[in-house]
Amino acid sequence: MAENTENCENDDFLSSEAELQEALCVLAGSDPENCSYSRGYVKRQAVFACSTCTPNTADPAGICLACANKCHEGHDIFELYTKRHFRCDCGNGRFGGFQCQLMPAKDNENDKNLYNHNFRGFYCTCDRPYPDADDQVNDDMIQCVICEDWFHTRHLGCSMAEPEELQEMVCEACMSKAPFLWTYAAHFAAPPVISVSRPEEEDEDEDDEEEVDVEGGGEKEEASEPSQTGDEEPSTSLNHTKQEEAVNRSSSCKRTHMEMTGSAEKATTKPEDCRLKELQAQGLERPRQGAVFWPYSWRSELCTCTSCKRAYVAAQVQFLMDQSDTILAYENKGLDEPFGQHPLMALTNSMTHVQQLEVIYGYNELTTVITAFFEQCAAEGKTVTAEAVHQYFEELRAQKRRRTNAGYQ
Repeated sequence: MAENTENCENDDFLSSEAELQEALCVLAGSDPENCSYSRGYVKRQAVFACSTCTPNTADPAGICLACANKCHEGHDIFELYTKRHFRCDCGNGRFGGFQCQLMPAKDNENDKNLYNHNFRGFYCTCDRPYPDADDQVNDDMIQCVICEDWFHTRHLGCSMAEPEELQEMVCEACMSKAPFLWTYAAHFAAPPVISVSRPEEEDEDEDDEEEVDVEGGGEKEEASEPSQTGDEEPSTSLNHTKQEEAVNRSSSCKRTHMEMTGSAEKATTKPEDCRLKELQAQGLERPRQGAVFWPYSWRSELCTCTSCKRAYVAAQVQFLMDQSDTILAYENKGLDEPFGQHPLMALTNSMTHVQQLEVIYGYNELTTVITAFFEQCAAEGKTVTAEAVHQYFEELRAQKRRRTNAGYQ
Protein backbone atom coordinates (compact mmCIF):
# COMPACT_ATOMS: atom_id res chain seq x y z
CA MET A 1 0.00 0.00 0.00
CA ALA A 2 2.81 2.38 0.91
CA GLU A 3 4.53 1.56 -2.37
CA ASN A 4 1.36 2.41 -4.30
CA THR A 5 1.05 5.72 -2.46
CA GLU A 6 4.67 6.54 -3.25
CA ASN A 7 4.12 5.73 -6.93
CA CYS A 8 1.07 8.01 -7.03
CA GLU A 9 3.04 10.81 -5.43
CA ASN A 10 5.83 10.35 -7.97
CA ASP A 11 3.30 10.45 -10.81
CA ASP A 12 1.77 13.64 -9.41
CA PHE A 13 5.23 15.17 -9.09
CA LEU A 14 6.17 14.32 -12.67
CA SER A 15 2.84 15.59 -13.94
CA SER A 16 3.18 18.83 -12.03
CA GLU A 17 6.78 19.28 -13.17
CA ALA A 18 5.77 18.68 -16.78
CA GLU A 19 2.90 21.17 -16.50
CA LEU A 20 5.19 23.80 -15.02
CA GLN A 21 7.83 23.23 -17.69
CA GLU A 22 5.10 23.57 -20.33
CA ALA A 23 3.97 26.82 -18.71
CA LEU A 24 7.53 28.11 -18.68
CA CYS A 25 7.94 27.21 -22.35
CA VAL A 26 4.72 28.99 -23.28
CA LEU A 27 5.52 32.13 -21.29
CA ALA A 28 9.18 32.24 -22.28
CA GLY A 29 8.39 33.59 -25.73
CA SER A 30 6.30 36.46 -24.35
CA ASP A 31 7.35 39.67 -22.63
CA PRO A 32 6.02 39.80 -19.03
CA GLU A 33 6.70 43.53 -18.64
CA ASN A 34 5.81 45.30 -21.89
CA CYS A 35 2.55 45.16 -23.80
CA SER A 36 3.07 43.38 -27.11
CA TYR A 37 0.75 45.77 -28.98
CA SER A 38 3.67 47.80 -30.35
CA ARG A 39 4.99 44.66 -32.06
CA GLY A 40 1.88 44.49 -34.21
CA TYR A 41 0.33 41.14 -35.06
CA VAL A 42 2.81 38.86 -33.31
CA LYS A 43 3.60 35.62 -35.13
CA ARG A 44 2.86 33.62 -31.97
CA GLN A 45 2.45 34.62 -28.33
CA ALA A 46 0.76 33.57 -25.12
CA VAL A 47 -2.78 35.00 -25.07
CA PHE A 48 -5.22 35.35 -22.18
CA ALA A 49 -8.86 36.38 -21.84
CA CYS A 50 -10.47 38.34 -19.01
CA SER A 51 -14.03 37.34 -18.18
CA THR A 52 -14.21 40.24 -15.71
CA CYS A 53 -13.79 42.84 -18.45
CA THR A 54 -15.27 40.93 -21.38
CA PRO A 55 -18.04 38.62 -20.13
CA ASN A 56 -19.93 36.33 -22.48
CA THR A 57 -22.28 39.14 -23.52
CA ALA A 58 -19.39 41.30 -24.73
CA ASP A 59 -17.25 40.99 -27.83
CA PRO A 60 -14.46 38.45 -27.31
CA ALA A 61 -11.00 39.89 -26.71
CA GLY A 62 -7.49 38.66 -25.99
CA ILE A 63 -4.69 40.21 -23.97
CA CYS A 64 -0.94 39.64 -23.84
CA LEU A 65 1.04 38.27 -20.90
CA ALA A 66 2.14 41.68 -19.64
CA CYS A 67 -1.41 43.07 -19.63
CA ALA A 68 -2.72 39.94 -17.91
CA ASN A 69 -0.07 40.46 -15.24
CA LYS A 70 -0.30 44.25 -14.86
CA CYS A 71 -3.59 45.66 -16.14
CA HIS A 72 -5.87 42.80 -15.10
CA GLU A 73 -4.37 41.88 -11.74
CA GLY A 74 -7.07 40.41 -9.52
CA HIS A 75 -9.45 39.81 -12.46
CA ASP A 76 -10.87 36.48 -13.59
CA ILE A 77 -8.21 35.53 -16.17
CA PHE A 78 -7.99 32.30 -18.12
CA GLU A 79 -5.31 31.04 -20.47
CA LEU A 80 -5.76 30.50 -24.19
CA TYR A 81 -2.30 28.94 -24.57
CA THR A 82 -0.81 30.56 -27.71
CA LYS A 83 -2.40 32.21 -30.73
CA ARG A 84 -0.83 33.08 -34.06
CA HIS A 85 -0.87 36.48 -35.73
CA PHE A 86 -2.55 38.15 -32.76
CA ARG A 87 -2.41 41.73 -31.48
CA CYS A 88 -3.18 42.62 -27.87
CA ASP A 89 -6.72 44.00 -27.38
CA CYS A 90 -6.26 45.33 -23.84
CA GLY A 91 -7.98 48.70 -23.50
CA ASN A 92 -9.35 48.93 -27.04
CA GLY A 93 -13.01 49.27 -28.04
CA ARG A 94 -13.83 45.74 -26.90
CA PHE A 95 -13.14 46.75 -23.29
CA GLY A 96 -15.52 49.68 -23.11
CA GLY A 97 -14.06 52.33 -20.81
CA PHE A 98 -11.27 50.15 -19.47
CA GLN A 99 -7.84 51.55 -20.37
CA CYS A 100 -4.58 49.68 -20.79
CA GLN A 101 -2.05 50.79 -18.18
CA LEU A 102 0.98 49.83 -20.25
CA MET A 103 0.00 51.28 -23.63
CA PRO A 104 -3.16 53.42 -23.52
CA ALA A 105 -2.97 54.65 -27.13
CA LYS A 106 -4.39 51.81 -29.24
CA ASP A 107 -6.63 51.43 -32.25
CA ASN A 108 -10.26 50.82 -31.44
CA GLU A 109 -10.16 47.44 -33.16
CA ASN A 110 -7.59 44.88 -34.28
CA ASP A 111 -9.20 43.90 -37.56
CA LYS A 112 -6.85 41.01 -38.32
CA ASN A 113 -7.34 39.20 -35.01
CA LEU A 114 -9.29 35.94 -35.24
CA TYR A 115 -11.60 34.91 -32.39
CA ASN A 116 -13.42 31.71 -31.58
CA HIS A 117 -15.43 30.39 -28.65
CA ASN A 118 -12.18 29.81 -26.71
CA PHE A 119 -12.21 33.53 -25.88
CA ARG A 120 -15.48 32.96 -24.02
CA GLY A 121 -14.09 29.98 -22.15
CA PHE A 122 -15.60 27.23 -24.31
CA TYR A 123 -13.83 24.54 -26.30
CA CYS A 124 -14.26 21.55 -28.60
CA THR A 125 -17.23 20.56 -30.73
CA CYS A 126 -19.14 20.00 -27.50
CA ASP A 127 -18.77 23.73 -26.68
CA ARG A 128 -17.98 23.07 -23.02
CA PRO A 129 -15.73 24.96 -20.57
CA TYR A 130 -12.39 23.63 -19.35
CA PRO A 131 -12.10 22.47 -16.68
CA ASP A 132 -15.69 21.24 -16.77
CA ALA A 133 -17.20 20.49 -13.37
CA ASP A 134 -20.02 18.52 -15.00
CA ASP A 135 -17.73 16.29 -17.05
CA GLN A 136 -16.95 13.07 -15.17
CA VAL A 137 -14.63 11.76 -17.88
CA ASN A 138 -10.91 12.30 -17.31
CA ASP A 139 -10.01 13.31 -20.85
CA ASP A 140 -7.09 15.28 -22.26
CA MET A 141 -7.53 18.11 -24.73
CA ILE A 142 -5.41 18.75 -27.80
CA GLN A 143 -5.19 21.82 -30.02
CA CYS A 144 -5.75 21.87 -33.77
CA VAL A 145 -2.81 23.60 -35.45
CA ILE A 146 -5.07 25.30 -38.01
CA CYS A 147 -8.17 26.63 -36.19
CA GLU A 148 -6.35 26.54 -32.81
CA ASP A 149 -9.48 25.29 -31.03
CA TRP A 150 -9.04 22.65 -28.33
CA PHE A 151 -10.72 19.24 -28.55
CA HIS A 152 -11.40 16.39 -26.15
CA THR A 153 -9.65 13.32 -27.47
CA ARG A 154 -12.94 11.43 -27.41
CA HIS A 155 -14.45 13.99 -29.80
CA LEU A 156 -11.74 13.80 -32.46
CA GLY A 157 -13.48 11.05 -34.40
CA CYS A 158 -10.35 8.88 -34.26
CA SER A 159 -8.01 7.30 -31.77
CA MET A 160 -5.33 9.62 -30.41
CA ALA A 161 -1.76 9.02 -31.55
CA GLU A 162 0.82 8.00 -28.99
CA PRO A 163 1.62 11.10 -26.86
CA GLU A 164 5.38 10.53 -27.01
CA GLU A 165 5.19 11.18 -30.74
CA LEU A 166 4.32 14.82 -29.98
CA GLN A 167 2.52 15.15 -33.26
CA GLU A 168 0.57 18.06 -34.66
CA MET A 169 -3.16 17.57 -35.09
CA VAL A 170 -5.59 18.94 -37.67
CA CYS A 171 -9.27 18.52 -36.84
CA GLU A 172 -11.69 17.03 -39.35
CA ALA A 173 -13.41 20.38 -40.02
CA CYS A 174 -10.11 22.02 -40.96
CA MET A 175 -9.12 19.05 -43.13
CA SER A 176 -12.40 19.50 -45.02
CA LYS A 177 -11.76 23.23 -45.47
CA ALA A 178 -8.38 22.40 -47.02
CA PRO A 179 -9.23 19.07 -48.74
CA PHE A 180 -5.91 18.82 -50.55
CA LEU A 181 -4.44 17.94 -47.15
CA TRP A 182 -6.12 14.51 -47.37
CA THR A 183 -3.68 13.58 -50.13
CA TYR A 184 -0.70 14.46 -47.95
CA ALA A 185 -2.35 12.64 -45.04
CA ALA A 186 -2.47 9.41 -47.07
CA HIS A 187 1.31 9.58 -47.51
CA PHE A 188 2.74 11.27 -44.43
CA ALA A 189 0.23 11.32 -41.53
CA ALA A 190 -0.22 8.74 -38.80
CA PRO A 191 -2.35 5.77 -39.91
CA PRO A 192 -6.08 6.38 -39.42
CA VAL A 193 -8.06 4.48 -36.80
CA ILE A 194 -11.63 5.67 -36.93
CA SER A 195 -13.49 5.82 -33.60
CA VAL A 196 -16.34 3.32 -33.27
CA SER A 197 -17.98 5.45 -30.57
CA ARG A 198 -18.85 8.11 -33.11
CA PRO A 199 -22.30 7.82 -34.77
CA GLU A 200 -21.88 6.11 -38.12
CA GLU A 201 -22.91 8.15 -41.11
CA GLU A 202 -24.19 6.86 -44.41
CA ASP A 203 -21.32 6.03 -46.71
CA GLU A 204 -20.76 8.33 -49.62
CA ASP A 205 -18.62 6.89 -52.38
CA GLU A 206 -16.67 9.05 -54.75
CA ASP A 207 -14.35 7.98 -57.50
CA ASP A 208 -12.48 11.24 -57.92
CA GLU A 209 -9.45 12.28 -55.86
CA GLU A 210 -9.26 15.97 -54.94
CA GLU A 211 -7.25 18.12 -57.30
CA VAL A 212 -5.81 21.62 -57.12
CA ASP A 213 -7.17 23.89 -59.82
CA VAL A 214 -3.85 24.82 -61.42
CA GLU A 215 -5.26 27.77 -63.34
CA GLY A 216 -7.31 29.32 -60.50
CA GLY A 217 -5.42 27.94 -57.52
CA GLY A 218 -8.66 26.77 -55.90
CA GLU A 219 -10.08 23.37 -55.13
CA LYS A 220 -12.59 21.59 -57.35
CA GLU A 221 -16.03 21.31 -55.78
CA GLU A 222 -16.02 17.55 -55.51
CA ALA A 223 -12.82 17.71 -53.45
CA SER A 224 -14.60 19.07 -50.38
CA GLU A 225 -16.52 15.88 -49.62
CA PRO A 226 -15.24 12.59 -48.20
CA SER A 227 -14.33 10.03 -50.84
CA GLN A 228 -13.84 6.98 -48.65
CA THR A 229 -15.11 5.44 -45.45
CA GLY A 230 -13.28 3.53 -42.80
CA ASP A 231 -14.44 0.20 -44.27
CA GLU A 232 -12.88 0.68 -47.70
CA GLU A 233 -9.45 -0.61 -48.60
CA PRO A 234 -7.10 0.17 -51.50
CA SER A 235 -8.10 -1.90 -54.50
CA THR A 236 -4.66 -3.13 -55.54
CA SER A 237 -1.78 -4.81 -53.81
CA LEU A 238 0.47 -2.03 -55.09
CA ASN A 239 -1.57 0.56 -53.24
CA HIS A 240 -1.53 -1.66 -50.16
CA THR A 241 2.26 -1.73 -50.30
CA LYS A 242 2.37 2.05 -50.64
CA GLN A 243 0.03 2.36 -47.65
CA GLU A 244 2.39 0.26 -45.55
CA GLU A 245 5.36 2.34 -46.65
CA ALA A 246 3.55 5.56 -45.72
CA VAL A 247 2.63 4.16 -42.31
CA ASN A 248 6.20 3.07 -41.67
CA ARG A 249 7.47 6.53 -42.53
CA SER A 250 4.96 8.32 -40.30
CA SER A 251 4.84 6.03 -37.27
CA SER A 252 8.47 6.22 -36.19
CA CYS A 253 8.78 7.43 -32.59
CA LYS A 254 12.47 8.32 -32.94
CA ARG A 255 13.09 11.49 -34.88
CA THR A 256 16.13 13.64 -35.41
CA HIS A 257 16.22 17.30 -34.43
CA MET A 258 16.08 18.21 -38.13
CA GLU A 259 12.91 16.19 -38.56
CA MET A 260 11.28 17.60 -35.43
CA THR A 261 11.94 21.22 -36.35
CA GLY A 262 11.30 20.80 -40.06
CA SER A 263 14.67 22.01 -41.28
CA ALA A 264 14.51 24.47 -44.12
CA GLU A 265 17.41 22.61 -45.73
CA LYS A 266 15.17 19.67 -46.54
CA ALA A 267 14.12 19.79 -50.17
CA THR A 268 10.35 19.81 -50.58
CA THR A 269 9.74 20.14 -54.31
CA LYS A 270 11.27 21.43 -57.48
CA PRO A 271 9.95 24.87 -58.46
CA GLU A 272 8.70 23.58 -61.81
CA ASP A 273 7.01 20.48 -60.38
CA CYS A 274 3.83 20.10 -58.35
CA ARG A 275 4.39 17.70 -55.47
CA LEU A 276 0.66 17.41 -54.85
CA LYS A 277 -0.03 16.18 -58.39
CA GLU A 278 2.77 13.65 -58.12
CA LEU A 279 1.22 12.27 -54.92
CA GLN A 280 -2.27 12.26 -56.42
CA ALA A 281 -0.98 10.28 -59.40
CA GLN A 282 0.09 7.48 -57.06
CA GLY A 283 -3.57 6.86 -56.19
CA LEU A 284 -2.98 6.37 -52.46
CA GLU A 285 -6.01 7.30 -50.37
CA ARG A 286 -7.20 7.19 -46.75
CA PRO A 287 -10.59 7.59 -45.05
CA ARG A 288 -11.65 11.23 -44.99
CA GLN A 289 -13.02 11.05 -41.51
CA GLY A 290 -11.78 12.13 -38.11
CA ALA A 291 -8.86 14.29 -37.03
CA VAL A 292 -5.42 13.69 -38.54
CA PHE A 293 -2.17 13.43 -36.58
CA TRP A 294 1.04 14.45 -38.31
CA PRO A 295 4.74 14.14 -37.53
CA TYR A 296 6.39 17.51 -37.01
CA SER A 297 8.25 17.16 -40.30
CA TRP A 298 5.06 17.02 -42.36
CA ARG A 299 4.99 20.72 -43.31
CA SER A 300 8.26 20.34 -45.18
CA GLU A 301 6.50 17.83 -47.46
CA LEU A 302 3.97 20.40 -48.73
CA CYS A 303 4.30 21.54 -52.31
CA THR A 304 5.42 25.15 -52.77
CA CYS A 305 4.63 25.61 -56.45
CA THR A 306 2.70 28.75 -57.41
CA SER A 307 -0.57 26.90 -57.89
CA CYS A 308 -0.40 25.23 -54.47
CA LYS A 309 0.54 28.49 -52.77
CA ARG A 310 -2.64 29.99 -54.20
CA ALA A 311 -4.59 27.06 -52.83
CA TYR A 312 -3.12 27.61 -49.35
CA VAL A 313 -4.08 31.28 -49.43
CA ALA A 314 -7.60 30.45 -50.66
CA ALA A 315 -8.01 28.00 -47.78
CA GLN A 316 -6.40 30.49 -45.34
CA VAL A 317 -3.70 28.03 -44.32
CA GLN A 318 -0.67 29.74 -45.88
CA PHE A 319 1.06 29.67 -42.47
CA LEU A 320 1.59 25.93 -42.95
CA MET A 321 4.50 26.80 -45.24
CA ASP A 322 6.25 28.54 -42.33
CA GLN A 323 8.27 26.07 -40.26
CA SER A 324 8.64 28.62 -37.44
CA ASP A 325 4.85 28.77 -37.04
CA THR A 326 4.76 25.50 -35.11
CA ILE A 327 4.18 25.28 -31.37
CA LEU A 328 7.43 23.31 -31.15
CA ALA A 329 9.42 26.17 -32.67
CA TYR A 330 7.81 28.60 -30.23
CA GLU A 331 8.35 26.42 -27.17
CA ASN A 332 11.98 25.80 -28.09
CA LYS A 333 12.57 29.42 -27.10
CA GLY A 334 11.88 28.35 -23.54
CA LEU A 335 14.23 25.39 -23.76
CA ASP A 336 17.39 27.27 -24.70
CA GLU A 337 18.55 26.83 -21.10
CA PRO A 338 18.16 23.34 -19.61
CA PHE A 339 15.75 23.19 -16.70
CA GLY A 340 16.87 20.03 -14.95
CA GLN A 341 15.57 20.16 -11.40
CA HIS A 342 14.87 23.86 -11.63
CA PRO A 343 14.53 25.53 -8.20
CA LEU A 344 11.30 27.14 -9.38
CA MET A 345 9.91 23.70 -10.22
CA ALA A 346 10.99 22.28 -6.87
CA LEU A 347 9.21 25.16 -5.13
CA THR A 348 5.93 24.92 -7.05
CA ASN A 349 5.46 21.19 -7.68
CA SER A 350 2.67 20.99 -5.09
CA MET A 351 0.84 24.12 -6.27
CA THR A 352 -2.14 24.43 -8.56
CA HIS A 353 -1.57 25.64 -12.10
CA VAL A 354 -2.93 29.10 -11.21
CA GLN A 355 -0.56 29.33 -8.24
CA GLN A 356 2.30 28.19 -10.45
CA LEU A 357 1.59 30.99 -12.90
CA GLU A 358 1.52 33.54 -10.07
CA VAL A 359 4.94 32.33 -8.93
CA ILE A 360 6.23 32.52 -12.50
CA TYR A 361 4.99 36.10 -12.80
CA GLY A 362 6.76 36.96 -9.54
CA TYR A 363 9.90 35.19 -10.70
CA ASN A 364 9.89 37.18 -13.94
CA GLU A 365 9.38 40.41 -12.00
CA LEU A 366 12.25 39.58 -9.65
CA THR A 367 14.49 38.80 -12.62
CA THR A 368 13.66 42.20 -14.11
CA VAL A 369 14.39 43.97 -10.81
CA ILE A 370 17.76 42.25 -10.36
CA THR A 371 18.74 43.01 -13.94
CA ALA A 372 17.88 46.68 -13.41
CA PHE A 373 19.99 46.72 -10.24
CA PHE A 374 23.08 45.37 -12.00
CA GLU A 375 22.59 47.75 -14.93
CA GLN A 376 22.36 50.67 -12.50
CA CYS A 377 25.56 49.62 -10.74
CA ALA A 378 27.35 49.28 -14.07
CA ALA A 379 26.15 52.69 -15.26
CA GLU A 380 27.27 54.37 -12.03
CA GLY A 381 30.54 52.47 -11.88
CA LYS A 382 29.67 51.00 -8.50
CA THR A 383 31.03 47.71 -7.17
CA VAL A 384 28.34 45.14 -6.39
CA THR A 385 28.74 44.28 -2.72
CA ALA A 386 26.65 42.28 -0.28
CA GLU A 387 25.77 45.48 1.54
CA ALA A 388 24.59 47.17 -1.67
CA VAL A 389 22.39 44.20 -2.56
CA HIS A 390 20.97 44.11 0.99
CA GLN A 391 20.20 47.84 0.88
CA TYR A 392 18.58 47.54 -2.56
CA PHE A 393 16.19 44.82 -1.41
CA GLU A 394 15.38 46.73 1.78
CA GLU A 395 14.30 49.65 -0.40
CA LEU A 396 12.13 47.30 -2.47
CA ARG A 397 10.49 45.91 0.69
CA ALA A 398 9.81 49.44 1.91
CA GLN A 399 8.20 50.34 -1.40
CA LYS A 400 6.05 47.21 -1.25
CA ARG A 401 4.95 48.00 2.33
CA ARG A 402 3.96 51.52 1.26
CA ARG A 403 1.89 50.17 -1.63
CA THR A 404 0.23 47.57 0.63
CA ASN A 405 -0.57 50.08 3.38
CA ALA A 406 -1.94 52.53 0.84
CA GLY A 407 -4.44 49.90 -0.28
CA TYR A 408 -5.98 49.73 3.20
CA GLN A 409 -6.33 53.48 3.75
